[in-house]
Amino acid sequence: MSISAIVVNHNAGDSLLACVTSLVDSGVESIVIVDNDSRDLSVASVERVHPTLRVIRTGWNLGYGSAVNIGRRELAGEYLFICNPDLLIDPSCPKLLGEYLDHHPDAGVVGPRIFETNGEVYPSARAFPSITDALGHALLSMFLPDNRFSRRYKFAAVDATHATAVDWVSGACLLARARAFDEVAGFDERYFMYVEDLDLCWRLRQRNWLCAYLPAAHVIHSGGLSSGQHPYRMLVAHHVSTWRFARRSLTGVRSSMLPIVFVGIVARLVIALVRQLSRRSWFA
Repeated sequence: MSISAIVVNHNAGDSLLACVTSLVDSGVESIVIVDNDSRDLSVASVERVHPTLRVIRTGWNLGYGSAVNIGRRELAGEYLFICNPDLLIDPSCPKLLGEYLDHHPDAGVVGPRIFETNGEVYPSARAFPSITDALGHALLSMFLPDNRFSRRYKFAAVDATHATAVDWVSGACLLARARAFDEVAGFDERYFMYVEDLDLCWRLRQRNWLCAYLPAAHVIHSGGLSSGQHPYRMLVAHHVSTWRFARRSLTGVRSSMLPIVFVGIVARLVIALVRQLSRRSWFA
């Protein structure tokens, strides 16, 4: 199999070097770093240790999906290992994911199990949300994380020991079949951050490509290194992306629900901004 990796970076600090080194150690030979206008020394550290790796500087923070698409145009591998810069890749992960796609020609994307640094499993395999589950998760998850809407949305009952078909997987780390990725023109670049992974898998499903979760392959994810630097902008971006996907996916009779969805998204954004502001004021 031929696996190429795309790492999108924005001020990830020392985590970028650790991520790239773990990719090299896993046997991925073709790696492209797409740097979204970092102002730290993260890229310089990688270039010092791995001087032959390709680095593309965008000159501006284009967002996650746009950066991945730029990296994709520089690679010729059969499979694309797409990942955040704050991951530690288990040495067997890319190979296991590649073998899964080898044996499942109808699968366009497969994602690994993602561990948080505290050992907890991040719910990276999820369902396409129904309107009820989406609204329930959006409005209740900040106060009652274990509510039934969030459990359904996050596939709480997904088999944690065996490969299984799911609706979509987190874009923090996934392996995409290059042919399938290209068939849907990659990530939709109108998404700056968030939901672009849900949107990608949704569009792949429209083309009859399946998505899978492979817990035998795993990575460790620090999470939030870049987004935590701009919390208010990221909150707005998240909710704007949610609205964009709602407008794309709610068609026909279901489009009549868009006004309700819009009110719910705005309400959640206001609550999230107030919570973020009060949290920063408390610790100021």
